[in-house]
Amino acid sequence: MRVRSEERPLLGALLPERVRWAEETGTVDGPEADHGSRPPWLFAEERALMARATPGRRREFARARLCAHRALAALGVAAAPLLRGPRGAPAWPGGTLGSITHCAGYRGAAVAPAARFLGLGIDAEPHAPLPAGVREAVVFGPEEARLRELADRRPDIAWDRLLFSAKESVYKAWSGYGGAWLGFEDAEVSWRLDGTDGPHPPARARAELPRAVGRFRARLLVPVPAGAGPFPGVLSGRWLVRGGLLLTAVAVPRPVPRPPHRTAPKEHR
Repeated sequence: MRVRSEERPLLGALLPERVRWAEETGTVDGPEADHGSRPPWLFAEERALMARATPGRRREFARARLCAHRALAALGVAAAPLLRGPRGAPAWPGGTLGSITHCAGYRGAAVAPAARFLGLGIDAEPHAPLPAGVREAVVFGPEEARLRELADRRPDIAWDRLLFSAKESVYKAWSGYGGAWLGFEDAEVSWRLDGTDGPHPPARARAELPRAVGRFRARLLVPVPAGAGPFPGVLSGRWLVRGGLLLTAVAVPRPVPRPPHRTAPKEHR
């Protein structure tokens, strides 16, 4: 996929090979960014969703939808309006699932075939600590001690915002599968720090924007809906911090059915 204003892909570092994605970095400002009020890549039905939104919100929506259309095209899906589902998330075309995210300086989308994945969630956030009062609504149980330990190792990373983003990705994957409402207290996240993402001399680490990559695990504290199938109780995800942004992603593969066991034929004597 083509990546704008970024030397290396972000989502591409987080998602499995069979997931298709598209992203843009940089600011979206002014009418030249969206061709006025009628960006040519949006369907009329999509424009109608943002008819009452502010100009800035319309621009972000339009560019994020463009990423989604590019990702769907890479998956071989015919162009069609991408509208809202019952909970406000995009209603993806039949046989696919996906996720969209955008924040200041970033828009991205990821899609995958439903025949191979049960859930997919991505989230992007500005790399900054959570606002006052929000941390208490996000961090639960042993997560607080884990965040303190990680902050001792890498004080340059906003671990509370990273936790928020990880839970957002988990919720999107869970919601896309058809799960009930999932609160911040309904998933417990643990972390693994793999290292820096590219050259990052220790002597200059505090003077530069932090770069790091890693993995996380989210244990669901709510039961999977009855009859919903093989959605796992523990989800694996990836995260990165780069260029003033942090991203998380969760892709839940569909289990490959095992071939039926065949007993060896009896010998005839």
